[in-house]
Amino acid sequence: MNTPHHGQHQDPHEKRTIWGWAIYDWANSAFATTVMGVFFPGFFKQVWSQGVDVNLSTARLGLGSAAASLLVALMAPILGAIADRSGRRKRFMVGFTYLGVALTAGLALIPQGQWTLALACYALAYIGFAGAIVFYDALLPQIAPAQRLDQVSSLGYALGYLGGGLLLVLNVIMATKPELFGIADPALAVRLSFASVAIWWGLFALVTFAWLPADPTGLRPPLAQQITSGWRQLVVTFKKIRQLKTAFLFLLAYWCYIDGVDTIIKMAVDFGMSLGFEFKDLIGAFLVTQFIAFPSALLFGQLGRYWGVRRSIYLALGVYVLVTIWGANMTRVSEFYVLAAAIGLVQGGIQALSRSYYARFIPQRQSAEFFGFYNMLGKFAAIMGPALMGFTGLAVKRFLLPANATVEQMARTSLLATRTSIIAVLVLFLLGAVLLYFVDEEKGKLDAARFDIP
Repeated sequence: MNTPHHGQHQDPHEKRTIWGWAIYDWANSAFATTVMGVFFPGFFKQVWSQGVDVNLSTARLGLGSAAASLLVALMAPILGAIADRSGRRKRFMVGFTYLGVALTAGLALIPQGQWTLALACYALAYIGFAGAIVFYDALLPQIAPAQRLDQVSSLGYALGYLGGGLLLVLNVIMATKPELFGIADPALAVRLSFASVAIWWGLFALVTFAWLPADPTGLRPPLAQQITSGWRQLVVTFKKIRQLKTAFLFLLAYWCYIDGVDTIIKMAVDFGMSLGFEFKDLIGAFLVTQFIAFPSALLFGQLGRYWGVRRSIYLALGVYVLVTIWGANMTRVSEFYVLAAAIGLVQGGIQALSRSYYARFIPQRQSAEFFGFYNMLGKFAAIMGPALMGFTGLAVKRFLLPANATVEQMARTSLLATRTSIIAVLVLFLLGAVLLYFVDEEKGKLDAARFDIP
């Protein structure tokens, strides 16, 4: 006889809550794909920074994005502490969501040449996007039964890849063939794509907020007092996380390997262009990853349940190691598509299982605060990886390029530096794998339960 948690006798209210939570990933992933991943960087260069030196435009975009990421990373643990002290996880999530929705819609209205306004609007939209994720992640251990954490986390990532991919396909078609939609030109199509993300995100988020349970009721201190208490609680959490040795060790492992994962995501297009591949092929490969990641994330949820989460994460890391080695040696665009498919097989899985694995090691009463740390490391990720790639490439060129090199020698050395730089990311995957080996799941659960006792 099957027990309720095997899915046959699941409480309808619990089922609706879980689907409501997972649908938020479907909603907000449109921002990650259409805005962050594809359209904003190019539109910023071609329209809002039109006529400006390309290197200056890149610097503006890079510094603006980095500043927003840094602000979110520093805010995440504080926001989590405040949410835990006030009990207002859902309310904070609603607030950050519609900050992001409003500013994403605003991108469609910014005139040509207004790069400062565009960058400020994008940065605030990103803060809304990333800030809401802190509270979204923190709700996972509260809405999902302990035995279903991996499946529920995987469901969220799977719906995110599918939803973000579907809207991106529509927006790419709009931008490349605007006449099919009666749109005057590609620039207007991109603006309408920004608006479509705001509508998609805002409307589907309403389903999430309707189906998630309300925040606990009762008297709450004023917001200023909550912020002060949140700061104090953050100091306490720093002390606690040193005692929660399993959670701390997992965070170190996660920081290393997710830095490698994010580096592959963020540098893949640049790497492909450096090898001479066309942009349309790079977008095609991006979409391949999105749609393969949808069923694969669901599969990894089941794999974690029956085979073990840590072993499943190791399987994903093994694929990333092979992809990195193969990527350093590929010569044809067809290989780029194969590697994109391989990444799609494991990308959603490693993200989903890392989130649910971490949820086992933290006290539920302070889940928002501890997920604040988790998301902080996520935002700081892809700092070491790109730097490692950059320094490796520069070192190879410096030591191998002759003083009076010919054009042919310069091109050959530059290609070698590009290929060698991707190999450097292996260090992050291997270091993360070694640290993960020492994570004791049972001890982590016991430590978390002890901290949850009032």
